Amino acid sequence: MERVTGDYKSRAIIKVMGVGGGGGNALNHMIASNLEGVEFIAINTDAQDLAKSLAHKKVQIGQRITGGLGTGGDPAIGKQAAEADRDAIASALEHVDMVFIAAGMGGGTGTGAAPVIAQIAREMGALTVAVVTKPFTEEGPAKMRIAIEGIQELKQYVDAVITIPNDRIWQLADRRLSLKDAFEMVDEVLRMAVQGISDLIVRPGYINIDFADVRNILSNAGIALIGIGSGRGDDRSGDAARSAISSPLLEYSIEGATKALLNIVAPVDMPVSELHEMLNIIREAAGVEDLDLRMGLVLDEGMSDEIRVTLIATGFKTEPTKPVEAAEEISVRQPHRGRREPVSTSSSVETPRQEARPTIRSIDEILIEVDEGIDTPTFLRRSSGRSESE
Repeated sequence: MERVTGDYKSRAIIKVMGVGGGGGNALNHMIASNLEGVEFIAINTDAQDLAKSLAHKKVQIGQRITGGLGTGGDPAIGKQAAEADRDAIASALEHVDMVFIAAGMGGGTGTGAAPVIAQIAREMGALTVAVVTKPFTEEGPAKMRIAIEGIQELKQYVDAVITIPNDRIWQLADRRLSLKDAFEMVDEVLRMAVQGISDLIVRPGYINIDFADVRNILSNAGIALIGIGSGRGDDRSGDAARSAISSPLLEYSIEGATKALLNIVAPVDMPVSELHEMLNIIREAAGVEDLDLRMGLVLDEGMSDEIRVTLIATGFKTEPTKPVEAAEEISVRQPHRGRREPVSTSSSVETPRQEARPTIRSIDEILIEVDEGIDTPTFLRRSSGRSESE
């Protein structure tokens, strides 16, 4: 990593592929949220669903197999569809350095096509990271079984897979939260996961991680765990680091991780002691003496008191099984109860106008609508630029 003081532009070409209905919804959310520095590609068997995509590049797969319809929830058909259009997928991936594959596991297209797309991306030399969700328990055991089997197959073809269990998000919300709003929260978490990594490469910072650093940490990593946290007040650095390693997004503890990416966004006057504290907390949580920790630091003049942390932990010698301790206790704390205004920052990059752009609500806004007295988890505070509804 290097410290930069002037303009910085990444040469790495990053593409985000939304596969199937769930992946397409997440992709639309990322586009409407003005996620910077990446290209978006929507892939689906369903022509009608694909037409709703905000992505400039759209790839319909399996038209001869499905007749432009969906897969009926059958991953085998999703896989056949992707295999039938390997050339079209490869064409969409030309000149790419890094590929994110976003998909909701448990359906037909996302579960069946994602492993094929990952295989093609890896064959083309791209660093390939899947960011996928497990279905809500309420969606039934059959869908959960399909999802788990799909994730196991996907692991064979990606460099790293980040799995976000929808149930973890559901547990943080009031029981009156609608299923529609719950899925909107899932889309926001997928955005945060992709942006947490891509920002390390494309966003100018005081300390930058380049693409080679990211490749070193994520290449052939297998399981990757993501934690997102923030802190304010006297112990903001400690709170940010502790909430990241105890994030509700984490199915398991980061103990045993041998590699990690750390993205810190902090006020310009952050003292070096706070940086040291965060690094020490994360190293202690990993419990590995020679942890390979690559850090990016953005000093944001628009931040006065808050520190935000995104942590990606990889390099586990064995698949992690230790549960996260006290995730909710650390992550849900708020200094007060009551109505909160969503935090937003403006984007300096202009994006093409999209017709029929959906309204993008922060998770704060969703929870406020359900109950003004609900405490919003720290990791769900809005941290990216908000887009207008047009």
